[in-house]
Amino acid sequence: LAHTMVVTEKCDVYSFGVVALEILMGRHPGELLSSLSSSSGPKIMLINVLDQRLSPPVNQKIVQDIILVSTIAFACLSSQPKSRPTMQRIS
Repeated sequence: LAHTMVVTEKCDVYSFGVVALEILMGRHPGELLSSLSSSSGPKIMLINVLDQRLSPPVNQKIVQDIILVSTIAFACLSSQPKSRPTMQRIS
C-alpha cells in the first residue's frame, strides 16, 4: 500500500498480522515491524514477543496455540505481498 497506494487483499493480510502481533505483545508492534523490514532483520525469540506483563504459558495446548498464531502473524508480515497467505488460508 505504501508504495503503490492500491488496497489489495494482501494489505488486509498484513494488517491482520499486525493486529495478531499486537494481541500477543500487548502493545503495538511498531519497533518490531521496523526491525523486520531491515534487510538483516534479527531472529526473534517468541518469549521476547509475548506480553511481558503476563506469566509465560505452562499449558502445552496454550503454547501450541501461541506458536500457531505467531507463525501466522509473521507470515502475514512478509515484505513480499505475494508471499503472504490468503485470508482463506488463514481461516
